[in-house]
Amino acid sequence: MPPMTFVDIHYHRPPDRRTVFHQRLVHRTPDVLVTLMEETPLDRPVRVGGATVLEAGASVVWFTFPGAWHDIGRFHTRDGRFTGWYANVLTPVRFLDDTTWETTDLFLDVFLEPAGAVHLLDADELAEAEARGDVTAAQAAAAREEADRLVGLARSDAWPPPVVDRWPLERARAAADG
Repeated sequence: MPPMTFVDIHYHRPPDRRTVFHQRLVHRTPDVLVTLMEETPLDRPVRVGGATVLEAGASVVWFTFPGAWHDIGRFHTRDGRFTGWYANVLTPVRFLDDTTWETTDLFLDVFLEPAGAVHLLDADELAEAEARGDVTAAQAAAAREEADRLVGLARSDAWPPPVVDRWPLERARAAADG
């Protein structure tokens, strides 16, 4: 893979928010694609359980699993401190070509702290989106099933998968540099 490969991830958040994330692709196998977002664009910090787990300008190593109903981010603060693992529950990523991907956010998120506490996030947002008709009942059911599965795996120390720990921020940056 050339050292300067980037991907554009077209991310839809119902009903009408669309964002394109431009990230460095640092590793690709048939089972996982690892990307580096060196500086996360955020309007406000992501907080879980009262703690800041991601802030504007911080780096995230993202893991996309073809066919999966989630992705995983290794979250950090701006100073590089690892804060935990974050799964976005979403539709399986569609690979339009090697460098253009798209997916739809299904609102639910799962956060696993390094000490082991597991948090299910944004269930209220999914319920509101379903009530408004922004997601179908089938999409909402799939999202809840996936989130419940991830929470169960995390609580039994079977999540995240080992590949996620093999790609800490330092390794992703080294791969990005080439």
